[in-house]
Amino acid sequence: MQIYLDYSATTPTRKEAIAVIQTVLTQQWGNPSSLHEWGQRAATVVEQARVQVAGLINAANPESIVFTSGGTEANNLAIMGVARLYAVPQHLIISSVEHSAISETVKLLEMWGWEVTRLSVDIKGKVNPLDLKAALRHNTVLVSIIYGQSEVGTVQQIAALGKIVRSHGALFHTDAVQAAGRLPIDVQQLAVDLLSLSSHKIYGPQGVGALYVRPGVELMPLLGGGGQEMGLRSGTQAVPIIAGFGVAAELAAQELATETPRLIELRDRAFAQLAEIPGLIPTGDSCDRLPHHVSMCLENADGKKLSGKALVRQLNLAGIGISAGAACHSGKLSPSPILLAMGYSEKAALGGIRITLGRDTTEADVDWTVMVLKQVLQRLTPDLSLVKR
Repeated sequence: MQIYLDYSATTPTRKEAIAVIQTVLTQQWGNPSSLHEWGQRAATVVEQARVQVAGLINAANPESIVFTSGGTEANNLAIMGVARLYAVPQHLIISSVEHSAISETVKLLEMWGWEVTRLSVDIKGKVNPLDLKAALRHNTVLVSIIYGQSEVGTVQQIAALGKIVRSHGALFHTDAVQAAGRLPIDVQQLAVDLLSLSSHKIYGPQGVGALYVRPGVELMPLLGGGGQEMGLRSGTQAVPIIAGFGVAAELAAQELATETPRLIELRDRAFAQLAEIPGLIPTGDSCDRLPHHVSMCLENADGKKLSGKALVRQLNLAGIGISAGAACHSGKLSPSPILLAMGYSEKAALGGIRITLGRDTTEADVDWTVMVLKQVLQRLTPDLSLVKR
């Protein structure tokens, strides 16, 4: 039995997206910047995909969608695109639970003299809007807060946070890579200036993403060149995978009303069964949470025999794919920075695991995975009873 439960890492490309990719590769392969018929056929494909992606987040103007190579580039374009507008370093704010595409990019700005405030979070991984309000300064030009945290599943109060930032006059960016296609997002209702998306999180192809740029927001491009993508992302567009992204976005929007409740039921089923296993602690917010996301940590992980990484390896041997939060650097296991930021001990932060569900996940998959996880823990920690006290 093979069970894939790592949909937050990537999703399988859906057949409809593959079909359009194949069509573009064989029939619409021109350079979309060319004025002849071959180029214009390709340009039409790109613009159709732009409309489809805009529809996923209810962007009124499709030209507010800038195609990139993925979520990482979209995040970099948002952060660096704003920062490079200023000759003198300014101040920006992020949360302490951002994806590395944000946190590592911001470290570069600090090296160049920028001041950065990292907002603390509570044990659920939530930013307090009052903390954001207190952190804003006269020279705060950008705030970036992740929409749905990829490791622990917590969904931030983006609407409330955005209103605070807008009232201050700064720009507001959110990394919505994990949330888009799983939660309804309406950029016309949210006070969001910049929003990052990724194709391969919504059953589109890898290697393509997008940044929503609210009309009127100015950015400095990262790449010099021919001025494609409204001058913000030079380079010939990857027409086939952009087309696949568009189809995936359109279908995700259509299926949201049925797929999100189904995933929530499976998620809650998994949490209920995992609650019976001693030594496993749920992480993240149980209410404001990504619908497909289940995360736990081992209370007594030691980084050797018992850790999140060890559980991933053991479940992989059983044909089940999940992921862990702790990272291995130079042979040494490092605790998850996200769990540490949330107030967990170093030992617990070595034991984070993530089970993420998708279109192909069934109740039987969830039940089997929990049973295998129980068996693995019983083998690794035979002194623990599998009936929770």
